[in-house]
Amino acid sequence: MDSSILFALGGGALIGAAASILWAFNGRIAGISGIVGGLLAPVRGDWGWRMWFVSGLLLGGLGAAVVSPERFDVSGVPALPFVALAGALVGVGTRLGNGCTSGHGVCGISRLSKRSIAATLTFMLAGAVTVFVARNLGVYS
Repeated sequence: MDSSILFALGGGALIGAAASILWAFNGRIAGISGIVGGLLAPVRGDWGWRMWFVSGLLLGGLGAAVVSPERFDVSGVPALPFVALAGALVGVGTRLGNGCTSGHGVCGISRLSKRSIAATLTFMLAGAVTVFVARNLGVYS
């Protein structure tokens, strides 16, 4: 089996496990935009678990970069203005959609939420259109 498939399966299993553990032990949805948003506008007694969750994400990425640095090749990344614009648009989209791909796509679909299914389909369609337009404008190849 190709190692890319194993990495994808392992990553998916870890995402599912993290979302399940957060739901089971904290009663919270693992929507990253909401978790990070709660760090920026903290509520008393609500900051600690959010910080641990985000720290785990960052440490997991760092660990993956140490174990398999070739998977973090950024030579094809567009210029900073495009990356900044993309980040801003994702932020606006998560506010408009009342959540992000992790909250809707992982947690919402697994709960058969019609709103989450519609939001995830919208995210995926917007992503496909964005890649098509960006490639045809020469933003990246």
